[in-house]
Amino acid sequence: MTLLFSGYVHAAADKPPVFKERPTIGLVLSGGGAKGAAHIGVLQVLEANNIPVDYIAGTSIGAYIAGMYALGFSANEIESIMLGGAWDTGYSDTIPRENLSYRNKQLRDKYNIPLSVGFNNGEITSPSGLLQGQTMSQLLRHSTDLVEQFGDFDDLAIPFRAVATNLATSEAVVIDRGSISKAMQASATVPGALQPANIDGMLLVDGGIANNMPIDVVQGMGADIIIAVDIGSPLTQQSQLNSTIAVLEQLSTILTQASTARQKQLLKENDILIRPWIDNLSTTDFSIMPQALVIGEQAAQLKYDQLIKLSISDEEYQAYVDAKQQKRLRWNNPIKQPIYQIVLNNESKVNDKLIHDSLQIKPGQVITKEELEAAVKRVYSLNRFESVDIEFNDTELGRILTVKSKAKSWGPNYFDAGFNWEDDFTLDSAVTLNLAFAMTDLTDNGGEWRNELELGFQKRVATEFYQPLDRDQDTYAIARYQYEMKSWDLYDENQLIYKLDNNVSTLTTGLGYNYSSSGIIELGLIGELGNITNNAVLSGKFDYDTYGAYLKIAYDTLNSISFPTEGNRFTLASYYRNESYSSRSFADASDRTLQVEADWKGALNLGHHAVVGKMALSTVESDGDFSIHLSNLGGFLNLSGFHKSALAGAHKVFGAVIYQYDLGRDVLITDIPLYLGTSFEAGNVWYLREDVDIKDLIFSGSLYLGTDTSWGPAALGFGYSDTGDRAFYLFIGKNF
Repeated sequence: MTLLFSGYVHAAADKPPVFKERPTIGLVLSGGGAKGAAHIGVLQVLEANNIPVDYIAGTSIGAYIAGMYALGFSANEIESIMLGGAWDTGYSDTIPRENLSYRNKQLRDKYNIPLSVGFNNGEITSPSGLLQGQTMSQLLRHSTDLVEQFGDFDDLAIPFRAVATNLATSEAVVIDRGSISKAMQASATVPGALQPANIDGMLLVDGGIANNMPIDVVQGMGADIIIAVDIGSPLTQQSQLNSTIAVLEQLSTILTQASTARQKQLLKENDILIRPWIDNLSTTDFSIMPQALVIGEQAAQLKYDQLIKLSISDEEYQAYVDAKQQKRLRWNNPIKQPIYQIVLNNESKVNDKLIHDSLQIKPGQVITKEELEAAVKRVYSLNRFESVDIEFNDTELGRILTVKSKAKSWGPNYFDAGFNWEDDFTLDSAVTLNLAFAMTDLTDNGGEWRNELELGFQKRVATEFYQPLDRDQDTYAIARYQYEMKSWDLYDENQLIYKLDNNVSTLTTGLGYNYSSSGIIELGLIGELGNITNNAVLSGKFDYDTYGAYLKIAYDTLNSISFPTEGNRFTLASYYRNESYSSRSFADASDRTLQVEADWKGALNLGHHAVVGKMALSTVESDGDFSIHLSNLGGFLNLSGFHKSALAGAHKVFGAVIYQYDLGRDVLITDIPLYLGTSFEAGNVWYLREDVDIKDLIFSGSLYLGTDTSWGPAALGFGYSDTGDRAFYLFIGKNF
């Protein structure tokens, strides 16, 4: 049935308005990624010429803009929201480091390769998309505001449809009810790149595969006249099909062009096709959106002679706008109502109380979209979920908030990997590969058993059991055993004298308290059994064993461990040990030692500039004249100019001030940081406390160029000291 919108026409000033029928207009917006801003330009031309839209449908980015317009947003409002959105972040589900718990921060620093691989039921498992779409859903929800679940998209300010593709059947699926942001996301889910959307039991992906310009859908809704906007990409020339990605993109374009061609055949004589000149624009570079908008406006203006025939009077158009705004109030007003009930749809083994505590939302609260966004981020940052989504249902008693949390489909057992390469352009290049296999959700409170292997510059095998002791996971118990084979390099005036081989087994057990998501207090027992060998220096093995207690207090809010621009990281650790040593060359000895270590790193953000401070203090008090637990100094940004750990002693003092300028974002205008930095550093180590003298401080500095990626940092630097020592440094995946 055709829906007729009517306007008011005044036959005379003193006569009441009469209704005038007009043909209904349907708007079809095709998919095209970042080029979708051209749709906004078309909408602005329609509004400027009093051309109403009675039905609207879209695919992919077209579904997003169509959905926004259907909710009642004006073209200018959509422009402000869309161009102000962080669309590039929609292609990354990485949890920002500063949002992770303290334990997860340390694990990410060590296992810097973003690996989503698990092991379950005897099989290697992985997600069905490179991304799970968490950030994309958050971006869409922020755009559409906190709207409810709609029983029918016909109830919107403009009846709306989104088109997706059923991954199992390849058929087009027309979404006409439910969550409008989910409908948008399903329509824009790129297969393989994003996790398929699950709606009504169907796995849905980008609608461009089946129907990139759904003219038939809008005709079926009842539109008399169609305005179709085609922003599809052209085929790539043969000379440019020289890579796997190019071939895959060409196959995708072939599919979307075929569906678009079929739909164009449905256009009738009075229908209008608008084709903006956006062929040379990127579908993934969202910086081109302002340009695409202007091109869309220009393309619509070229169709002015056809479009103006659909124009209605100012009075009619104002009545049309008023009717849309009245319908908009139906979903806009409930947003201001308090939350009546919170329902958890928890499809994971994470305790419900932990999710509630992370949400920090209470019944009776009137919530803004910014507050809800922060709440969802807190739950997702637990790093236990594939996705965390929300739905609103409005009742007479208030709003019901449903939180849907889905466990990682490739879990609950996961592989982790990390890689570091450190080189100071000598023969002592250090390459380290870290691998781990973690079994999670072993107990009701989230027990985890982690097994680790480290290869390369030093070797380590370790096993660790981590057991939260309460449902909130505020307290925990931890037990860890590791066997480590490492080289103890001894330097004299920054020159390597000889290497000692140090093999040590360490057993640690402790109890801890997470006093905040970013900080811990841990108290426990520690024991070591090891030996040191070097046939050129020692006649036989130098054996030692230690046992004692430790206390650790730590806090970490840095947004990057290597190139931070905000946050602080502080660690205070104290060890009280009994140390025993024996060898063929020396009589047995037993000493009691107290070791205290304090480290701090903080960053202050000044736009594209940042100032970073570092400080490290440590001391070992012993009732004997020797301890195996010495502190080291030397290396990039740790007394630059010296080799790594070239200075060793029982007492250490170090401080540094670092300035870094984000050349990449400020000058090169990229989304990837490129830091140009310099540092001023001072420090030294001493074996005996009575030798500690501030006059002995060594001063050094550095210049470097580095970047920070999801794979960890990479940096090339040069260090120099007032002792005349110089060194070049190269780091890839190294946390310094």
